Amino acid sequence: MLKKLSYLLYRLIKWVVRVCYPYTRVVGAQNLPDEPCIVVGNHAKTNGPVACELYFPVERYTWCNGEMMHLKEVPEYTYRDFWSKKPKSIRWLYRIASYLIAPLSVCVFNNANCIGVYHDLRIMGTFKETIQKLQNGASVVIFPEHEVPHNNIVCEFQDRFIDVARMYYKKTGREISFVPLYVAPRLHSLHLGKAVRFDASAPLEQERKRICKAMMDGVTDLARALPEHIVVPYPNIPKAQYPTSKVDSSQPNTGKEASGIGAEHRNESV
Repeated sequence: MLKKLSYLLYRLIKWVVRVCYPYTRVVGAQNLPDEPCIVVGNHAKTNGPVACELYFPVERYTWCNGEMMHLKEVPEYTYRDFWSKKPKSIRWLYRIASYLIAPLSVCVFNNANCIGVYHDLRIMGTFKETIQKLQNGASVVIFPEHEVPHNNIVCEFQDRFIDVARMYYKKTGREISFVPLYVAPRLHSLHLGKAVRFDASAPLEQERKRICKAMMDGVTDLARALPEHIVVPYPNIPKAQYPTSKVDSSQPNTGKEASGIGAEHRNESV
């Protein structure tokens, strides 16, 4: 009974979010393979997960922080990750808020198409569930940024998510593809680039570096192919400090191969 009530509440919350959240068009859906794949994108605060939950064009599951799925773990995680840098004089308000949102967090993340990601031994469950969803025909969306600067578009990607490809190959004998995703909240759009296939014959560490670079380059190229706009960054910084997509001459150039951009791609929406 409680499970059913939780799901009904989630459906209500999702409806409210869909009404309030700007419609988001998807550009480059033709770049998604005809088979399950791993989509890798910039987080753009909550915009990446929310937009994918509402508007992603194929069946998919999104990696989320597993602590958001457990009532006792939500308060500490949300306070530490979102609000610990607030002015000391008002931090107590956010500490209270972290407890108030815990039941809603558990409701949403356990009913949405999410796969919990953990930083302890439970990570093996994450990999197992991910492979199961891929085998069942769904794609998986991952936002692997962490607070290490890369350029004005994305932060560095953590690379251990690529290990899923090795496990998937061992389980199925198939080499899975990775697809770059640029989340552009200020343009109300999601942009998908050309796929990069995992090479099972190469050393895993080499593939981690190659695919991570290809995904960061792909996301960057997708962003820079668009009209200049405000980029919603991963770090929790004031909106006045948000960067633009303008090319920063101090940043390395990236190639176009991973992003699959061009005049036709930029103008195509699905």
